[in-house]
Amino acid sequence: MEEFAHIAEHVLEHSLSDTLYLIPFLFVTYLLMEWLEHRTSNKTQEAIRHAGAAGPIVGALLGVVPQCGFSAVAATLYAGRVITLGTLFAVFLSTSDEMLPVFIAEQVPLPTILTIMGAKLLVGILMGFIVDAIVRLARRDKQDLRIHELCEQDKCGCTHGCETCEQNPQAVYEHFEDCAHGCTHEHHAHDHAHDHDHGWKGIFLSALKHTVQVTVFIFLITIVLNAVIEVVGEGALGDFMQLNPLLSILAACLVGLIPNCAASVVIADLYIKGVLGAGAMFGGLLVAAGVGLLVLLRANRPWKQNIAIIVALYAMGVVWGFVVQVCGIAF
Repeated sequence: MEEFAHIAEHVLEHSLSDTLYLIPFLFVTYLLMEWLEHRTSNKTQEAIRHAGAAGPIVGALLGVVPQCGFSAVAATLYAGRVITLGTLFAVFLSTSDEMLPVFIAEQVPLPTILTIMGAKLLVGILMGFIVDAIVRLARRDKQDLRIHELCEQDKCGCTHGCETCEQNPQAVYEHFEDCAHGCTHEHHAHDHAHDHDHGWKGIFLSALKHTVQVTVFIFLITIVLNAVIEVVGEGALGDFMQLNPLLSILAACLVGLIPNCAASVVIADLYIKGVLGAGAMFGGLLVAAGVGLLVLLRANRPWKQNIAIIVALYAMGVVWGFVVQVCGIAF
C-alpha cells in the first residue's frame, strides 16, 4: 500500500509539472486562432462555396488553417449539398483540430509542424479529387440543394419553406446553428451585430474555455501515461508499439474518429512522448475531424451515407498511416 501511494504521488507530481508550463502557450495559441476564426469565418465559407471543381484544393487549404470549427462548417455545407463529397473529405483530412496548439505548447520544432500540416494538406487534396472522381463516375454528383431538409428535420418553423436560405446558400451554416430561432434576415443581422459588440470579450472567453478544456485533457492523459510508464516501463511500452505498428495505427485512427478535441490531443501528446510512431500519429490525425463528424451525423441524411463516410475516412487514415510507417517517413 505504501508503494502504491508513493507511485501515485510520483505520477501526480510529474503530471502536474508536465502540464502547468503548457498553459501560457495554449492560451496564446488559442487567442490567435479565435481571432483568426472571428475575422475570416465568412470569407472561408464564401471561398469554399464558390470553389467549384477546385473544391478539394480550396477545402484542404482552408481546413489546414487553424480554425476550431471549420470541419463543422464543411459538414453543414455538405448536408445542404452546397459543397461536394470530395471537398468534405479534403477538409476532414487536412484539418488539424487541436494538434497545432498541443505541438506549439510542447515546443515541437516549427519545420516538423509545417511538414505534418503540409502532408495532411496534400493527402486531403489528393483524396478529395479521388472521391469526387468516383462520385462522378457513379453519376451521383448532380444533387440539388437540400437546405430545406435541414429545416424540416429540425422543425425550425421557418417561413416559406426556408426559401430565403435556399436562395442564399451562404446562410446555410448560420441557418443550421440558429434553426430553433428561425432563419429570417433580421435574425441573422441581429447575430452579426451581437458578435461584433462582443468581439474581443468573446474571443478571450472562448480562448480561455478551450485552454481549460485541453489542459484538463492533457493532464488526464499525462496521468495515465505516466502511470503506465511507472508500472510497465518506458522501454517496454516503446518496444510494444514498435513491434506492433499496424495495431498502433488501427488504434490511433479509431481514437481519431472520436468527435471531440480530446482525440487529437491524445494522439499529438502520445506522439510527442514517443509512445506512437509517425505512421500511427499521421493516420490518427488525418481522421481527427473533431466536431465535424458530430455535425455530419446530426445534419446529413441518409444515415447510411454517414456510416460510409466515416468508414472511408477511417480506411484512408489507416492506409496513409501504413504508407508513412512502411516508407520509414519521419516528421
